[in-house]
Amino acid sequence: MENGNHKDVPDNANEHCPGTESEDAGKSDACAGCPNQEACASAPKGPDPDLVAIAERMGTVKHKILILSGKGGVGKSTFSAQLSFALAAMDHQVGLLDIDICGPSIPKMLGLEGQEIHQSNLGWSPVYVDSIGVMSIGFMLPDPDDAVIWRGPRKNGIIKQFLKDVYWGEIDFLVVDAPPGTSDEHISIVQFLKETGIDGAIIVTTPQQVSLIDVRKEVSFCKKVGIQVLGVVENMSGLCQPVSDFKYMKPSKIGEEQEDVTDWAMSVMKEKAPELLDLLACSEVFDSSGGGAARMCVEMGVPFLGKVPLDPKLCKAAEEGKSCFVGDESGVSAPALSAIIKKLLNNNTFA
Repeated sequence: MENGNHKDVPDNANEHCPGTESEDAGKSDACAGCPNQEACASAPKGPDPDLVAIAERMGTVKHKILILSGKGGVGKSTFSAQLSFALAAMDHQVGLLDIDICGPSIPKMLGLEGQEIHQSNLGWSPVYVDSIGVMSIGFMLPDPDDAVIWRGPRKNGIIKQFLKDVYWGEIDFLVVDAPPGTSDEHISIVQFLKETGIDGAIIVTTPQQVSLIDVRKEVSFCKKVGIQVLGVVENMSGLCQPVSDFKYMKPSKIGEEQEDVTDWAMSVMKEKAPELLDLLACSEVFDSSGGGAARMCVEMGVPFLGKVPLDPKLCKAAEEGKSCFVGDESGVSAPALSAIIKKLLNNNTFA
């Protein structure tokens, strides 16, 4: 078999690749040294009877959106949580599925730590907050500090269970928060959901090249498996907060402790230039001289959804499991996120 003759043969596969759906995938002599060998060996093979059960479950879900990131720590789970809060506030019925098996942070970001999954005659029931149904392996751990040390097949198994055994009911959106990278969990979620229709993926990055290098791989992954890239979000796009929220320190010599002069600085501003207290102070945290996510999107031919500044109020909302769009939690990031979500929903996919 020559590479490219079959749709289940990756572009970077070895010659005579048996195909990702073959029983010999990852195990034949031709697989030796292939970069896909481990993922292919652990991925489900051949016709899967559970796909029928998954299709039945997903039949009550109108739209399915994957949230991906090539690099860890870019704020993908924060975006997933706040997207779910925003959709629920628009009176949509929302499900949030956390398939980050080794690092489940969604329970924390939805304020649901310590909750447990309950079984009903319809299947597993999600844990609910603000009309958002949430499912995560984090609800199954006896101790939140327990490490999940699983190989690929077991990860695939729990993702399949989430899809075929969880009763979501009639919902408008299922937001799937995936781990960083393009490994077992990503291959599984695409294989399990593809026949039921995936609307597309939102890819989250930060502005610097070290993140964008990995995000380019994520875009390539989506193109290879036939998943539409709904857009890229540049998160942590500079630090931005009110001048009055800053702490002011007096420069010190090496080895000496810095002196906090916040009270003095605030009193001077109030007396001499009170109008400064109404300004926002913004600073580049990551190097974006390479053009950031916007330039990458042009080069790779995918939509750019917008930038979200690094906002302490958004960080606080995530820590406390709250929406950043309401009350005192609303900061400079909330308008940016709102604009991105509005742009997303204007996509013809959701018409």
